[in-house]
Amino acid sequence: MSKTSSTNFDFTQLGPDLILDAIEDLGLRVDSGLLALNSYENRVYQFLCDDNKRYVVKFYRPQRWSKQQIHEEHDFAWELQQHEIPVVAPLKLQNQSLHSYKGFYFAVFPSVGGRQFEVDNLDQLEWMGRFIGRIHQVAKGKPFLLRPTFSVQEHLLDSVVTLQQTQLIPTSLHSAFFTILQQVVDLAGKLYQPKSQLRLHGDCHPGNILWRDGPTFVDLDDCRTGPAIQDLWMMLSGDYQQQRLQMDTLLEAYEEFCHFDKFELTLIEPLRAMRMVHYMAWLSRRWQDPAFPQAFPWFADAKYWEQQILALKEQFSALHEPSLTLF
Repeated sequence: MSKTSSTNFDFTQLGPDLILDAIEDLGLRVDSGLLALNSYENRVYQFLCDDNKRYVVKFYRPQRWSKQQIHEEHDFAWELQQHEIPVVAPLKLQNQSLHSYKGFYFAVFPSVGGRQFEVDNLDQLEWMGRFIGRIHQVAKGKPFLLRPTFSVQEHLLDSVVTLQQTQLIPTSLHSAFFTILQQVVDLAGKLYQPKSQLRLHGDCHPGNILWRDGPTFVDLDDCRTGPAIQDLWMMLSGDYQQQRLQMDTLLEAYEEFCHFDKFELTLIEPLRAMRMVHYMAWLSRRWQDPAFPQAFPWFADAKYWEQQILALKEQFSALHEPSLTLF
């Protein structure tokens, strides 16, 4: 497989004809149109095959991951499946899971249905804690060799450089924005000191969990190495007491299968800050992709950046507060 020659990090050349040709090149005959699913980093489509089964095809963003890094994602999904953990893994077609067509890497997955996980449902949270504990127990078995790590450098320092280079932040807000941004970055970077790390789902938020008689985990595209709490904290919602009850529920079930170091509760707010800063930088880097201005028009609006200044101030305050505790 050869890497794409594109240097624009977008999908300009990925039209419907190319997608259909790529799928049919694997011996699958598409018997329906292509239904675009909610994904901006990659391009993901559902289709019905002539065998009357539904599939999902995922085209990876050019130059984001190497062939070997994508294989680590696939191997991790299969490893979890072998331990009877409900993770959607790619199909092996023509004896391989990762395919290349006219410069694009892509993979085919079974289409899985279900409703969204309810973050305020304690019964469902208990299920989630149990399954994430099982995932992490498997994940401890060996490390990722090529997938990246949650780091201060990538999520904070590199993101600041990206934001300093963007033309989207109104000049009148530069001083206020970059002052509070630097304060958040400095403090979060100081507080983020994980003692141990393991292979993670990496982006375990409610949108990546389908619920039907239990959870199904989808989209391991962001799997990487980091602290265990990263796969837990994004399921928290509500005020402090609600989050405390939710975390207590998650961890009681989690520890049926995997030990959790309570020290990692101190990493929640630094990780939240890292996600906030990295998200703004991600949108800035992807702005040249025509799909992004269309999907996120508010990102170029002065009101958005005013709101981010307030959000960063709130996060700076949260970083000074005592960490979440258990009952």
